[in-house]
Amino acid sequence: MSGAGERRAASAGALPLPEALALGVLHGPAELLPISSSGHVALIPWLAGWRYCELDPELRKAFEVALHAGTAAALLIGLRSEVGETARGLDRRRLTLLVLSFAPAGALAFLFERPIERHLGTPGTTAAGLVLGALAMAAADRMPQERERDSATAGDALALGIGQACALVPGVSRNGATLAAARWRRFTRADANVLSRHAALPLILAATGLKGVRLWKRGLPRDVHVAFALGTGASFASTLASTWLIRQVERDRSLAPYAAYRLGLAGLVLARLRRRRARR
Repeated sequence: MSGAGERRAASAGALPLPEALALGVLHGPAELLPISSSGHVALIPWLAGWRYCELDPELRKAFEVALHAGTAAALLIGLRSEVGETARGLDRRRLTLLVLSFAPAGALAFLFERPIERHLGTPGTTAAGLVLGALAMAAADRMPQERERDSATAGDALALGIGQACALVPGVSRNGATLAAARWRRFTRADANVLSRHAALPLILAATGLKGVRLWKRGLPRDVHVAFALGTGASFASTLASTWLIRQVERDRSLAPYAAYRLGLAGLVLARLRRRRARR
C-alpha cells in the first residue's frame, strides 16, 4: 500500500460509531429546515472536538454523500404522494421550469465543485455562509406575499436555480436559499415552500446519485463500512421521522427564528476562532 493509501486507511479507522450515528440523526432535521445540513455536519464536530474532523477530507466528503443518500431515500418515501402528483402533472412548461431551477447549480458544481470545497469549507467561511444566508432569508421574509405557485415563470425558476447555485457554498443552505429566492419573488409562504422543495429534491437526488457512483467506483476502506451504514440508516430514519418539520415551516410562519439561529451558530464559531487566534 502506498503512503497516501496507508494514511487514508489509518484516518478511516478513526470514525467512531457514536459520531457517525449522531451526524446521521442530525442530518435529517438539518436538511428539512433552512439551517444548512452541510454547515452543521462540518461545524458541530469541529465545535465538539470530534475525531471526525481528523478524517481524510475525501472520506469526510464520502460520508456526507452517504448521509444525503439516506435523506434522499427518506424524502422519496415521506413525500411520495407529492412526488407522484408532481410527476403526473409534468408537462412542457413544468419541465422547462424544472430545468431552469436545476441548471445554474448543476453547471456551477460541474465547473467549480472542487475549488469551492477546497477554499470555502473552513469553519470561518461556513460561518460566513450561515450569516449571508440568514440575512437573505430575513430580508426576503419581509416581501409581500401575493403570488401562488401556479403563476411561476421562467424568471422565477431561474431565481430558484441561482439560489441553489449559491447553496454550493457551505453554510448557505439549499433550503434557505431557495425559500429566500421564492419569497423575494413574492410567493406566499406556503407556495414558496412547495417551490423550494420541488426545485431542491431533483438536485439532491441527482447529486447524490452522481457522487454515489463515484464513491462506488473508488471504494471504501473495510473499517468504515459499519460507520457509513450506521450514518446512512440514521439519516434515513431521522429524515423520515422529521418530515412533519416541513409542515411547520410551510404554515404561515416567519423565517426569522431560523435566521436568528443561524446567526447564533455563526457567532459561536467566530468566537471560537477569535479565542484560538488570541492564544497564538
